[in-house]
Amino acid sequence: MRKHEGERHKDKGEESNTWKIILLLAVIAVIFFNQLQINKLSDVMENMPANTMATAAGSTSKITSVNSPGSKDLSNIDLSSIKGTGYSIAAVFPVENIKTAQDAMNMIIPTGMPDYGQAVGISYDEPVKALTTLIRVYQTLELSGAEQQRYLSLVTRPLGISCEYCCGLGAIGADSQGRSLCGCQHNPALLGLTKWLVKNTDYSDGEILREALRWKALFFPRQMVELTASLAGGDTTSLANLPGMVGGC
Repeated sequence: MRKHEGERHKDKGEESNTWKIILLLAVIAVIFFNQLQINKLSDVMENMPANTMATAAGSTSKITSVNSPGSKDLSNIDLSSIKGTGYSIAAVFPVENIKTAQDAMNMIIPTGMPDYGQAVGISYDEPVKALTTLIRVYQTLELSGAEQQRYLSLVTRPLGISCEYCCGLGAIGADSQGRSLCGCQHNPALLGLTKWLVKNTDYSDGEILREALRWKALFFPRQMVELTASLAGGDTTSLANLPGMVGGC
């Protein structure tokens, strides 16, 4: 009888040791898994563009504009005197350098990646894809009081930040609260771009307007290039093959 009791105690001890080993292995597995996740996160952070990391971390650093050679100095432009899209183009682009329709096209239709492109997730070369991204920015991005006032000063004036070529809206794209006056894709996309640049860059008002007009030229190539060329007295007859609109209205 004592022998049987001893065996039972031995069995219980072995069972207890087995569970301890299983528990220890489980703890080791969890620690190993967590370390793998930490390593993956570190790799992602190391490979993430600097601008994207700053945005994700809530950094207050802002993207700085870099003017290309021959660009106008837009640091002190007076937007109050502008009365339409043509005025805006003449104010922010060196239209006096235009000799041909191709010159106008090269001047106002950008290519490649803007300096803020990675941070926003847009490229000049993919204007249709950019529409969706910029509309989401318009719908979700919150501005502070001062930022909102600056945004309103841009979008409630006849500067051309609007979808005037697809919906006949004119040169003003937002109401007094900054809300889109049109339900198409192009108008809120241009407003979203303006919002983002106000909040996340140190661009002057003139530089923000220039970017808005560049994107408007991507959305409405024929009309914007024709208008730009006509400002310099250029021949616009060769522009008939340019698309009138890019992306859905």
